[in-house]
Amino acid sequence: MHQGVYRLIKMKKLNNKQNGYTIIETMISVSLFIIVIMSGMGSLLNANLLHLKSQDIRSIMDNLSFVMEDISRNLRVGTVYHCDEGSLPRDTAKSCPSGAFSIVFKPYKGGLATYRFKDGHIELDDGINSVAITAPEVVITNTKFIVTGTDAGDNKQPKILMTIQGYAGVKLRDQTNFNLQTTITQRILDF
Repeated sequence: MHQGVYRLIKMKKLNNKQNGYTIIETMISVSLFIIVIMSGMGSLLNANLLHLKSQDIRSIMDNLSFVMEDISRNLRVGTVYHCDEGSLPRDTAKSCPSGAFSIVFKPYKGGLATYRFKDGHIELDDGINSVAITAPEVVITNTKFIVTGTDAGDNKQPKILMTIQGYAGVKLRDQTNFNLQTTITQRILDF
């Protein structure tokens, strides 16, 4: 029985002893936890910033794609193409294989219209109004219209090669350069 009492006293002493973490151990573990969370937050914020930037670039590129498609559609259904060099009557078709910054054409609705590169944008001049058709966030650095096949009796369908170069974004480190090119053929047969 003496041994049973000794064991019971020993167990009470073990149960009375406090088991836990010291304040230093707690401070170290909390500090490590904060460091891990802060590095994770930095990565999360960086990923969010990249996502926002990609959304902005996508919006700008969608605008540019819309502009290219609009110009292509209008030129495709138009006629009487020539580069606006000021040397011809504006309603005379003429090839310009060396290219120019603007193109004059006769839209399907009639009249004359001009697409031109001006002040970092592409603008449409319908003879009444002149309006920039690219977004303010898009800066055009070069535009070239090359017109071929407009000569009478050449048995070629009129064709326009359009190139647009520039960048999107206003901040230098956030700029995205682009170089777009498309070929447009007149829809109405020219033979």
